[in-house]
Amino acid sequence: MSTNGSTDKRKVLLVNPNQVKPPVGPLALDYLAYALEENGFIVDILDLCFVPDFARAIADYFAKNEVMAVAVTLRNADDTFFVTQDFCLDRYREVVERVKNHTGAPIVLGGSGFSVMPRAVLDYYGLELGIWGEGEITLPLLIRNLDTKARYGFVPGLLWRDGNVFRQNMPVHLDLADFNPRRTAIDNRRYFLEGGMAGIETKRGCPRSCIYCVDPVGKGRKLRLRSPRSVAGEFQALLGQGIDYVHLCDSEFNIPPEHAREVCLELIARGLGGKVRWYTYATPAGFSAELAGLLRRAGCVGINFGVDSGSDRILKRLGRDFRQEDLFSAADACRRAGIVVMFDLLLGGPDETPETLRQTIEVMKMISPHRVGASLGIRVFPDTRIAELVRQEGLPALNPNLRGYVDGNGGFFFPVYYVSAALGDDPFGDLERLIDGDERFFFFGPSAGEDRNYNYNDNSVLCEAIRKGYRGAFWDILRRLAQER
Repeated sequence: MSTNGSTDKRKVLLVNPNQVKPPVGPLALDYLAYALEENGFIVDILDLCFVPDFARAIADYFAKNEVMAVAVTLRNADDTFFVTQDFCLDRYREVVERVKNHTGAPIVLGGSGFSVMPRAVLDYYGLELGIWGEGEITLPLLIRNLDTKARYGFVPGLLWRDGNVFRQNMPVHLDLADFNPRRTAIDNRRYFLEGGMAGIETKRGCPRSCIYCVDPVGKGRKLRLRSPRSVAGEFQALLGQGIDYVHLCDSEFNIPPEHAREVCLELIARGLGGKVRWYTYATPAGFSAELAGLLRRAGCVGINFGVDSGSDRILKRLGRDFRQEDLFSAADACRRAGIVVMFDLLLGGPDETPETLRQTIEVMKMISPHRVGASLGIRVFPDTRIAELVRQEGLPALNPNLRGYVDGNGGFFFPVYYVSAALGDDPFGDLERLIDGDERFFFFGPSAGEDRNYNYNDNSVLCEAIRKGYRGAFWDILRRLAQER
């Protein structure tokens, strides 16, 4: 990366506006910097996560540097928690406005938070250019054609303003088979020391049909797999920086199971299973005892299963491809292998009733994973099946199942949540009574104490624990803290 004040016309600035703590490394910028440098560009990164005054940091940078383009990654649109409804896009917009004030270079938006509703975000920010989906191919190609707007139609994944309308090209997906990023662009070591872990992708895309999920919107429905060799190489690159706790960022690591198996075998073959502790997301569908044993040998110490519900009827309604018996089986396989398990619940969706809520909590207590995250209210994002369902139910402002920003928010841009009206007037109170103080449950409701705060956004308990030396997935750090009290 260039840091010497160069005015090279091939210099690109990548900006991370996310200042949430505990900090999460901007993996997208690490990957993008690699792609840009491979295409002959000089890359600077302005990481605002650790600066006390982002306005001054931006002013100081542009006082010394000229760039041909600025790319800003928006990690989250909001925190997706009904209780807090923290709209991250407003904070990011303040950063973008400061950048606008200091440079005439084109500003390009991207990132997962942008890609879930790209036209609306670009319009909200008053900008001209954005990248829908991944940017490793699109951003270098766009920068080469910045002076030739007539060629924008040939840049895959580009969204641009053309007069009074937006035009959007279909994305092209990177061949990830031998994707080998160096992982040297961002300060991964500092993120590890202050955030407790580093992230790695082993694949992109998700072929599943969960009614609320935005991953297929931003990453596509087709699975694209990295070679086990390249994944293990990235583990080694991070280990060489003193980072021995990793979280895989895949939607579900064990889809497909053959790829998960091959990645584990490569990690074992390189002797990494005893050197790096890692966590992942996984589906309970088809999760076998054999795979659990292999995961543990490869260094996996914790799995977060997004199970959503313990009711077969609700699982089917949410578009899930597993059932209650799979939850028991997956938890048992992990328990035998020595892997710590987190079950994530997403409660209050379509057709949820007091009976299905009670059934879910009872099933969780019977299965007894190490921790259960009980989140009430499903964030409705555009271009998802739940958004289609809500539109079929009538005007959002008149829909008794919706909470949050329901007025003038027909595009679901601002945080709006589906909470089944059948749950009555006090769903949080009912849920808290069902949990009944069970310490296995994380429950972030209006009356929940900070020690049970399941929202990682600006979580002071987590920040203090990591400062004292705790490492790993945030949920597992909270679990260990509770055990030690």
